[in-house]
Amino acid sequence: MKKFDPAQLSYFTGTEKYYRISRRHLLTEGAKYLAEQAACFWLMDAVASHLIEIGTAEWFVVVKTSVKRTKAVMVYEDGNGNELARQEIPYTDLPLDQISLYACWDGEHWVIMLPSEY
Repeated sequence: MKKFDPAQLSYFTGTEKYYRISRRHLLTEGAKYLAEQAACFWLMDAVASHLIEIGTAEWFVVVKTSVKRTKAVMVYEDGNGNELARQEIPYTDLPLDQISLYACWDGEHWVIMLPSEY
């Protein structure tokens, strides 16, 4: 298996195709690439489950994930620094120290994307 290169994420700007991960959640090409290459579909599932709890009153959510050793913390914010939710992950092998994802409600789905795709 090829080693994950985080620098590749910067090449994703916009998206031409969406990938369904649930009835109400879509991934952009960049988010799907991240999930596949970094073996972190669990991250997308965690984001999707919290977005259900947050609801659609907030149409834009920033998900900041930080990793220390083998543990991670995911913080869900409204884009203005206000925390909406927080989740601690007791074990991860995510090959990044940190990653931010955006999630936007399009009226029917939550679209999970890399910041460069916004």
